[in-house]
Amino acid sequence: MNPTERIKKHFKNNLVTYLLIGLIAYIWFRPPAFVSDVNEPLPNLPFTTLDGRMGALANLRGKVVLVNFWATWCPYCLKEMPAIEQFYKDYQARGFEVLALSLDDDPAKAAQYVREHGYTFPVAMANAEMQRALGPVSQVPMSMVIDRDGHLRHKVRGQVHYGRLEDLVEPLLTQASAKQGK
Repeated sequence: MNPTERIKKHFKNNLVTYLLIGLIAYIWFRPPAFVSDVNEPLPNLPFTTLDGRMGALANLRGKVVLVNFWATWCPYCLKEMPAIEQFYKDYQARGFEVLALSLDDDPAKAAQYVREHGYTFPVAMANAEMQRALGPVSQVPMSMVIDRDGHLRHKVRGQVHYGRLEDLVEPLLTQASAKQGK
């Protein structure tokens, strides 16, 4: 049997293995998530970041905002954080903002994790009022994309990655807010 025939036979016998490896790699780099498109106005929700800055969702109007529910005990949350950070750095100048809401019981643990990994986006603790206003957080990670006018536009149940953020956020960044359009 010549070398070409051996390669063909080897590949044919291992086709299922190669397909499974490809599927696993695809899921690892492009994890599945369920995206719901909505258009709901949101109330003004106050928050205090882990570093003590006070803010409110209304103060973020005019920007496209990713609200991300996460926890240090959630491996999927921790896997998506670097992509959120990179996207934040790349798009902040265009009017993109992040508000990460930790579901941890201990704010110090969340703050330590954020500090150790050098994340620069704002992080606050999630509270019951936020969860009621933004809808139930049935799983983590869960993210919500808010448009420039303060309307909830997308809910993402599962991990976000850079490409998914591009698909959801870029169209909203190019749209003028209703206030600007008048």
